Amino acid sequence: MHRIIVGIVAVLALQLGLASGPQAQTLEAVKARGQLLCGVNEWLVGFASRSASGEWSGFDVDFCRAVSAAVLGDAAKVAFVPLSASDRFEALRSGKIDILSRNSTWTLSRELDYGLSFAAITYFDGQGFMVPRSAKVNSALELGGSKVCVLKDTTTQHNLADYFEANSMKFEAVLVGSAAEALERYKKKDCLVLTSDVSQLYAQRLDLADAGEHLILPDVISKEPLGPAVRLDDPKWRNLVQWVHFAMVDAEELGVSKATLDQAKDSTRPAIRRLLGTEGKLGSGLGLANDWAAKVVGQVGNYGEVFERNLGDATKLGIPRGLNQLWSLGGVQYAPPVE
Repeated sequence: MHRIIVGIVAVLALQLGLASGPQAQTLEAVKARGQLLCGVNEWLVGFASRSASGEWSGFDVDFCRAVSAAVLGDAAKVAFVPLSASDRFEALRSGKIDILSRNSTWTLSRELDYGLSFAAITYFDGQGFMVPRSAKVNSALELGGSKVCVLKDTTTQHNLADYFEANSMKFEAVLVGSAAEALERYKKKDCLVLTSDVSQLYAQRLDLADAGEHLILPDVISKEPLGPAVRLDDPKWRNLVQWVHFAMVDAEELGVSKATLDQAKDSTRPAIRRLLGTEGKLGSGLGLANDWAAKVVGQVGNYGEVFERNLGDATKLGIPRGLNQLWSLGGVQYAPPVE
């Protein structure tokens, strides 16, 4: 009887251990390393690109800098790992990177198949089409029978097939392995149409010598909620990454920017004081210093500043805020308050 009881206890202990087993401690690993490992696009102007001197810039790049500022107090302590579309999720799952910030669409199958979790929607996008103006096409509904360059094994490929089937149109998919290859095939006229996220089409058009002779059609055929992904087994890290994004959005809504940060630290508004850590102790709950959000804004900027610096009207891309405008200004960027 004693052995039976011991055996039952052992089994229960094992089951409990499996249910609440040790989770990946990404935050502690990043702090111990003194560096954040961030997976980014190999080359996508506005989101992630590298200068001749090796300096990274872009919307997704800046998000990783914001996480580094929050965790390590220094936005510069990031090692950027360029990843292709086909190897990005495995790099995250295997621990090669701490966070994937690479214009990736949040889908259920990706979370289930790759054991990851998307922390936030940092950019609301949609799939579109680019064609030469000489084709005299004004709508995606006029693309029946076309050859379309599309990145294989992506949501883009599935959306393309669904759209043409739903509209009873035929097409020929020209499957490619990278965005660079897609653009090269388009330049060579191996396809009449290039399809991707609209933001990526804006970036790719800049690489065309005759950029003005190419039209991005107004049709948007999918929802593409883009955002950073982390491993599924570390909810503490996911929560932290999520709140970095929320803090940047809240900072913009509250009028707290790099330029106004010093003045904001003296604010008597409770919402601003909680955000910047001059009131309360919310930082400790995330495993961070109390002024973590102030470091994010001071070193990287609020959401609007990051958007305009990399993608907005003053850049070569000139992408309108659109859905990525604050909810109070007609967009859908909305964040819970830091309180």
